[in-house]
Amino acid sequence: MIAITGGLVLDGSGTDAVAATVLIDGDRIADVLPPDSAPADAEVIDATGNIVAPGFIDLHSHADFSVRTSPDAATQLHQGVTTLVTGNCGWSPFPITDLESMKAGTAFLDPQHDWSWRDTAEFAAPLQPAVNLALQVGHSSLRIAAMGSAERAPSADELRTMQDLLRKAADQGAVGFSTGLIYAPGAYAESSEVAALVATAAECGLLYSTHIRNEGADLLAALDEAIAAARAAGARLEVSHLKAVGKANYGLVTAALELLDQARADGVDVAWDVYPYTASSTTLTARLPTWAMDGGPHALLARLADRTERERIAEAIRTRDLLDGNAVVIASLPPGRYEDCRGLSLAEIARRDEVDAAEAALRVLEHHRAAVSVVNHAMNEDDVVTVLQHPCTSVASDGWILDATGTGHPHPRNFGTFPRVLGRYTRDLGVLSLPEAIRRMTSLPASRLGFNDRGVVKPGAVADLVVLDPAQVADRSTYDDPWQLSVGIEHMLVAGQPVLTDGVPTEARPGRVLTLS
Repeated sequence: MIAITGGLVLDGSGTDAVAATVLIDGDRIADVLPPDSAPADAEVIDATGNIVAPGFIDLHSHADFSVRTSPDAATQLHQGVTTLVTGNCGWSPFPITDLESMKAGTAFLDPQHDWSWRDTAEFAAPLQPAVNLALQVGHSSLRIAAMGSAERAPSADELRTMQDLLRKAADQGAVGFSTGLIYAPGAYAESSEVAALVATAAECGLLYSTHIRNEGADLLAALDEAIAAARAAGARLEVSHLKAVGKANYGLVTAALELLDQARADGVDVAWDVYPYTASSTTLTARLPTWAMDGGPHALLARLADRTERERIAEAIRTRDLLDGNAVVIASLPPGRYEDCRGLSLAEIARRDEVDAAEAALRVLEHHRAAVSVVNHAMNEDDVVTVLQHPCTSVASDGWILDATGTGHPHPRNFGTFPRVLGRYTRDLGVLSLPEAIRRMTSLPASRLGFNDRGVVKPGAVADLVVLDPAQVADRSTYDDPWQLSVGIEHMLVAGQPVLTDGVPTEARPGRVLTLS
């Protein structure tokens, strides 16, 4: 039995903190007692001066592409994250029917996999991570399994195959279905295809998480598409993430929130999440016209080798203003000609090569197997605050790096999302109260998943808990120096087992794959 004593408990509901002792028996919270009332035989964790809260739930992670080789999840322990929801943006490492196409499509995530599975159950079976995972199945992965990476509508049989694979994933424990409608091949789907799959997901009781089709000038139309699919299917909808990209679209999040509020008033079960940064991170191929990815990365590389096709792609980038060379920074890429350019913008690379940013982008893709991850500085701080202030906004990272050290210039959100909200936006700027910030990381995301015994501190709940210093909690990772762990998380327990003690990982791995049953 463990007793967390001396701290102020924020139970995840958004109510004020109370002095209490949290008693843990096995993997559950046995009781919440008055302060200084720990049983004599209990192992004591002293939380004096600190906050005791539910462990944080990250609704938008890509850790399914990193957890097998990084099960200790150091970046998550130092953020207080006890549960990662994966399979977002339409990408999951399953199901697999065409391994080479799956590996090519997900290469930008730099997965260190042996790819020894074919479905959800085989992927999940050997996992023994320090934190919990909740798996979603991705639309692009389903599409590749059923019909490859072609820019066309599925046949009736191919759509049925996607639906059957989706049902199988649900039967094997997936908690959600996701789309990434700016990424090929998911971007090739018409609204009717998406709606049919959302209906299947709803039949299976799954959450529908979507990286919507457009986050710029057509943001509202993209939200309308997502809402229409959820309304028709009766699905729970999570918009991941809510933002407006590009200077011309700054401020558009206000109208987006009004649209979403109206949908909620009309009975659509919709909520959304945000990460507390003004830069996104994605694959460089997302800055290309979608037709350039018809057939997948291998087909793109063939086009780049053809002078006419290459110029056609470059001209589309230029005339459609698809990228800002000063804003797009290389985060990671496999070995090749430009591997010394991690941390440089495309504009810097273009000046070095004496070309424009469009050609620089194509050169980097050409020499690195089209597996290039970038950071894109294209959002507005006021918009981040506006979205963060809405009571239906959860905090999420969109990260996947679990190791404390590594190479490249990944986005700081991998290391600091949750402490950044608690430190910068809550303690320093007062955008949220501390009880409300904790709610956005705990009971709110848990409710989106249908997890009634997580995200709260109450008797009978799973003992996923965090003890944090509200005066010290902060992110340290920056765009220039990203490989910096957060500070201020003192203790963390997963299923009642300490995984972080006095700020030091214990090397325990009590996490498991969570299901809806």
